[in-house]
Amino acid sequence: MMEKEPLIDVRNLSKHFPVFHGMIFKRKIAELKALDNISFRIFPGETLGLVGESGCGKTTACRVLLQLEIPTAGEIRFQGKNITGLDKRALRKLRNRMQIIFQDPFSALNPRMKIGDIVGEPLHIHGLARGKTEYNARVAEILETVGLHASMADRYPHEFSGGQRQRIGIARALILNPAFLVCDEPVSALDVSIQAQIINLLAELQAKRGLTYLFIAHDLAVVRHISNRVAVMYLGEIVEIAGRDELYHLPLHPYTKALLAAVPIPDPEIEKSREHCMITGEVPSLFDAPEGCKFHPRCPMAQDICRGSRPVLKEINGNGHEVACHLVDN
Repeated sequence: MMEKEPLIDVRNLSKHFPVFHGMIFKRKIAELKALDNISFRIFPGETLGLVGESGCGKTTACRVLLQLEIPTAGEIRFQGKNITGLDKRALRKLRNRMQIIFQDPFSALNPRMKIGDIVGEPLHIHGLARGKTEYNARVAEILETVGLHASMADRYPHEFSGGQRQRIGIARALILNPAFLVCDEPVSALDVSIQAQIINLLAELQAKRGLTYLFIAHDLAVVRHISNRVAVMYLGEIVEIAGRDELYHLPLHPYTKALLAAVPIPDPEIEKSREHCMITGEVPSLFDAPEGCKFHPRCPMAQDICRGSRPVLKEINGNGHEVACHLVDN
């Protein structure tokens, strides 16, 4: 897969939010570095999982990727073209190739609109439906594709369960036939049994339509099930990227090890014998991030070099496994 040209190529991307003080005479007092010089690639047809604690910058990354937020620095290339700084007209043309599935299916749908209008609205916005007949046919087709009956188009969001609402959100994202989907924690608000159905639906749609996903989640088991590669974020930085199986079986960064060690294994013998990498303390504030390696105040392996120098993401052993840690040798 990595021999292909990347569909998404993110280079040295940063997003800083200024913090102001004062109601009338505002002055800038700080800067929140939600994203701090991150780089990654996503290849056609693959799923890149993005994991990390709350507040690490995952959602900001997806919003900047879709140009819902303007980056402070860096560049995003989609299908080889730099899309940072596009004007509104160019961005609108881009929207039908890049879509998002939101986290909360309850708040993502307009309660005053019928499902057919919610799903079909992108066709009106982009002028892709020639007449009411074609419009209705495309809405019906995409509803059937995500496992809903076409007759449901005349109902309102409150008449559906959480899993059905998320299917509606998926249908709305797919009706423009995009190449790339950002899945921003699409199953975190659902029951476990429904999570499995939605994950299986996303995998089926990817296989049939050749979709490319950026899948953001807290649940490492879900990420492992659906992703080809996984990127781990901490305080606005990517600290490790690797193939799914390699990351779960051979994590290199202390933070990744700690995340995986926190996942319980339903076998007491294996749970008792496996290595546990414990971390202490609270996640530092993004307003006052540590110098050097941002993880060093909580890292059980931290040394002087970790406190004074920021590690860069580097490839290990030439197999696509990248890690930002001074203590990992090439």
